[in-house]
Amino acid sequence: MIDKIKYFNDLAAKRKNRLINNYYWKEITDYVNYFSHEDISVLEVGCGSGDLLAKIEGAQKTGIDFSEEYIKWAKEKHGNKGIEFILMDANNITLNKKYDLIIVSNLIGFVDDIQNVFEQIHQCCHENTKVIVQYYNSFWEPIIKLSELLGIKQKTPWQNWLSTRDINNLLFVSGFDVFRNTKRLIFPLYIPILSFILNKYLAKFPFFRFFSLNIYSFAKPLPETHTEKYENKYSTTVVIPARNESGNIENAILRLPKFGKHVEIIFIEGNSTDDTWQKIQEIQKKYSATHDIKIGQQKGKGKADAVREGYKIATGDILMILDADLTVPPEDIPKFYNAIASGKGDFINGTRLVYPMDKEAMRFLNYLGNHFFSWAFTWLLDQRFKDTLCGTKVMFRKDYIKLTKNRKYFGEFDPFGDFDLLFGAHKLNLKIVEVPIRYRERTYGETNISRFKHGLILLRMCAFASRKCKFI
Repeated sequence: MIDKIKYFNDLAAKRKNRLINNYYWKEITDYVNYFSHEDISVLEVGCGSGDLLAKIEGAQKTGIDFSEEYIKWAKEKHGNKGIEFILMDANNITLNKKYDLIIVSNLIGFVDDIQNVFEQIHQCCHENTKVIVQYYNSFWEPIIKLSELLGIKQKTPWQNWLSTRDINNLLFVSGFDVFRNTKRLIFPLYIPILSFILNKYLAKFPFFRFFSLNIYSFAKPLPETHTEKYENKYSTTVVIPARNESGNIENAILRLPKFGKHVEIIFIEGNSTDDTWQKIQEIQKKYSATHDIKIGQQKGKGKADAVREGYKIATGDILMILDADLTVPPEDIPKFYNAIASGKGDFINGTRLVYPMDKEAMRFLNYLGNHFFSWAFTWLLDQRFKDTLCGTKVMFRKDYIKLTKNRKYFGEFDPFGDFDLLFGAHKLNLKIVEVPIRYRERTYGETNISRFKHGLILLRMCAFASRKCKFI
């Protein structure tokens, strides 16, 4: 049995660069960095020489490792970059700090008690911490052992070879909720053009993914279960974009329940040809004594622009969208509050495709289109989606502020706002949860959606997102 501490100390003393495996490590670093951001705190458990930490975004970065030689080397290489490197065993983490992102890369194969390590990591988490665990696919065990036998790869100590299901279960029993699993890298060596085609494209498709070397489990601490702790914890802003919805304005107020600490309602009128704006002003005055109502008119066009105008003046901790056609019943809105306030998800998306819906609620081609986009998004974002185009979407205002800073990554091309928010939530590494609602038929007005014109726009957005979310 190889002594692990001695092995890694000797390895650090001998390995002064990663030229041979640079392609492999760069792939891990680039992928982790996609979910890291310049304003967050980052902890890497088992940081080795600190190369990953040095190359990813983060305001405060800390790396721990049980190898004295690796920590010494990390300080020599990256000590001038403001990164804190600490000699510390993952089995006994004594840090007195909570981190926004915790990275565990190429570590769990070498630890004796993985559950204990995960429990130690849990002590460094706040309620919204995200943990990324990267490990080998067990399919590669005989290949790696053969390469070590032939001297192609450095011989390593005995390793754990666990399945994704095993790792996810260990995270669960350690207090974590796994919300995404991803497989990447089917060819770990660099050969020009070939490696690019195999790893950037082919490896992202079903069947080929099975042969990936690296597996990633994304997790966050399990949610709060005591209702009394969150039912009055947060204030909420409900933004209601309205175009030609005069007959629905008062019902939106009357049917919206009270929930949480406080409910702020913001109507944003946009380019109506009926008396919607006059009705909004009338309703604001009529219910001023009982409801906190703000109103405004958008300068641009489209629902996305209207929602952004509302979010600019919102003061609630939680931001919600309620379409003024009321096809998503206002009575269901507290379900969205409970899901996000309890920590079950960071971004709550409504889904209309679970329960039977009213006969005229959704046209047949729209129904088919929604099913297609739900499949496409499940594949694109590695999280299950039933309905991407439900108008009701909910997130914390602090996360929305971060999303606006990242908007330049995707560009401002979405006139509806649904994809803009979903793509942004994915980039922020948020757990997306769907809440089923019963989709109702309109009682006033007509839909503003054009099936064919807007369907083509949505297809273009999916193609664009594949380059920004999937083929990275």
